[in-house]
Amino acid sequence: MAQGAGVAGLSVRQFRRLRRAYEKAEVKSDCVVHGNSGRAPVNRICKSATEQVLKLRRGRYKGLNDTHFTEKLVEKHGFKISRQSVQRILRGAKVASPQGRKAKKRRRRRERRAKAGWMVLWDGSTHDWLEGRGPPMCLMGAIDDATGKILRGAHFVAQECSASYLKLLQEMVRHHGIPLEIYGDKHSCLRRNDDHWTMEEQLAGRQEPPQVQRAVESLGIELIWANSPQAKGRIERAWKTFQDRLISELRLADVDTLEDANKVLEAYRRVHNSRFARRPKDRSSAWRTPAKGMGVAEICSFHTSAVVRKDSSISYGGKYIDLSPPGSDCIAGKQVDIRHLLTGQLRLYIDGSRVKTIHTEAPLKAPKRRKKTTPSAAKAKGRKKMTFKQIKAKHKKAA
Repeated sequence: MAQGAGVAGLSVRQFRRLRRAYEKAEVKSDCVVHGNSGRAPVNRICKSATEQVLKLRRGRYKGLNDTHFTEKLVEKHGFKISRQSVQRILRGAKVASPQGRKAKKRRRRRERRAKAGWMVLWDGSTHDWLEGRGPPMCLMGAIDDATGKILRGAHFVAQECSASYLKLLQEMVRHHGIPLEIYGDKHSCLRRNDDHWTMEEQLAGRQEPPQVQRAVESLGIELIWANSPQAKGRIERAWKTFQDRLISELRLADVDTLEDANKVLEAYRRVHNSRFARRPKDRSSAWRTPAKGMGVAEICSFHTSAVVRKDSSISYGGKYIDLSPPGSDCIAGKQVDIRHLLTGQLRLYIDGSRVKTIHTEAPLKAPKRRKKTTPSAAKAKGRKKMTFKQIKAKHKKAA
């Protein structure tokens, strides 16, 4: 026994136990069969639970990925089951995952900013969020680069536009503060992409910025432009997660309107942050508090100007607005600065003083930029020169 135990690397006592088991075995073989062979594991998932998992996945939770489906089983149905077990049950029943797998491309990732509020990434994601049950929508949102949190102000709109970005900016500043940087793409409502220059812009050496860029610069935020979707990959990956999980939440809530979708979005935003957010390297915050007296609502509004007509009125939005109070001096020819707030309030200023406040509808798009054109060099070069006789005949005809 001592020699056999030494060869097997066991104690003498253990070796004797194995010999007695071999002597009692009915079927002799070259090795001792383990006593648990052929027995069902104690922690094996019962057949009824497996059938219930498959029924829920093929029915109510159709389209959910394995992790999301496991979370629903634990939260809503009281299952004590791991994602690996759910995955094994589904693949064994030929239920494929909705998430396709493709080879990962090697890219150098930009290191996250150290502090929360240092950099914010914002974007709009146009997608069939309601899966045909309602109108097409675009999800507007922003994430903090250091923590990956979806910031307050995320909302659904009909399409990506200046008003939606201004609303997102206003809510972000109101609930979190002013970030140091904003990383975004070169959308036309964020940056001028045309080659038109007015005489004033040529003298200033800079094109007049769009409404969103003007508001961002007024808050002292540095704008960084992404040259490709991969450059702002963190928010693109967040949209991919939303297009998987949020769509399933909207389907489970049977949402078919934009208003109801925004309610589900706000609830899901908190769940998403608790599930996917991470701690920053530096616990101190880079968010800046707006200065006292800074009118954030007025900064995040549509700015334009108009010249007072001879009858002391201006034209805005296809309507005439009278600015002459009884007994006042004539203000014809003066410039009026117009501030159209997202709430619909219209504020009119002359020489820095507010002269009138009007409550109207909320702006849906930026006011048209007044183009003061000058003859281009190409047009002037291609213009034919007139002879003296032609000029004289032209003036004679006009007379």
